[in-house]
Amino acid sequence: MARKTGSHSEITGPRIRDAALKLFARHGFAAVSMRQIAAEVGVQAGALYLYTPDKETLLFDLLKAHMDDLIEAWEAEPKGEGPVARLEGFVRFHIRFNLERPDAVFLSYMELRNLGSGNFAAIEALRRDYETRLETILREGQAAGVFAAPDTKIAALAIIAMLTGVNTWYREGGRLSRQKVGDIYWDMVRKAVAA
Repeated sequence: MARKTGSHSEITGPRIRDAALKLFARHGFAAVSMRQIAAEVGVQAGALYLYTPDKETLLFDLLKAHMDDLIEAWEAEPKGEGPVARLEGFVRFHIRFNLERPDAVFLSYMELRNLGSGNFAAIEALRRDYETRLETILREGQAAGVFAAPDTKIAALAIIAMLTGVNTWYREGGRLSRQKVGDIYWDMVRKAVAA
């Protein structure tokens, strides 16, 4: 199918993803139609299918992009020397990264259930990859005698859940700055795994 004159795929594609992210986060995946997304972007509903085969694929693409960006950003982050410095870096990174992307974080936790089994497995694999990075820090800390956790996998999952929970209550301009939130959460995580 030919694209309409004046159409710009490099502009429309990102606008479709941005609109879908905003609408899915605000109203829920199941409640949003492709027509609503098209109206938000200002295109005909049929035009969306030039960019995505269906609504689930659009959701999958949003969730995968979030996880890919998260892992890529963590890989680029300075790690520090030793497991304590790496754990502090992880804590502060995770909070900072996710506070910048509240809609993507919300979708990652609330709308995962709307994926078919293949897409679900792909996102779960990316999540496990990220979780394993934290678990590796915890195992290295145990080996060095600076961390003690009865089960590093459970500790990693608990820490990530706690850190991601910041998105549910934090409000810019509230009584705590992002820096102070990072300080408090680092103190709690450090004490939770201290040897």
